[in-house]
Amino acid sequence: MHDNMLTVDATVSEHDSFLVTCTSRQLLSRLADKWVTLVLCALMDGRARHSALARRITGVSQKMLTQTLRNLERDGLITRTVTPTVPLTVEYELTGLGISLVGVFLQLKKWADENMDSVARARQDFDSRTTSS
Repeated sequence: MHDNMLTVDATVSEHDSFLVTCTSRQLLSRLADKWVTLVLCALMDGRARHSALARRITGVSQKMLTQTLRNLERDGLITRTVTPTVPLTVEYELTGLGISLVGVFLQLKKWADENMDSVARARQDFDSRTTSS
């Protein structure tokens, strides 16, 4: 085991993500989705309408954005506010839970920014080894 690896408690619990029955496994799967990450980070600056999110997050389809927003609302990470105007105004905003998760994503992004050169070198090394085999 490497010195820098985390030690994991081997006891089995209700939230053991290595078990297929673990409830946190579903949440981890959802959070690993690129659209989830991008929507949450897009909402860091405050509430936004569906159309503003669609413009900001290039490449996301209407259907995928709507589905992602519904799932995030269901998980308690964002709120959806409908204002009875003509036409209706619908805005999305991070909840406290969502804000705490965005902090984790920002740490992950910082790590990626700091280590991308090392990852690129590792990829090049790997590709040169596997293509010459």
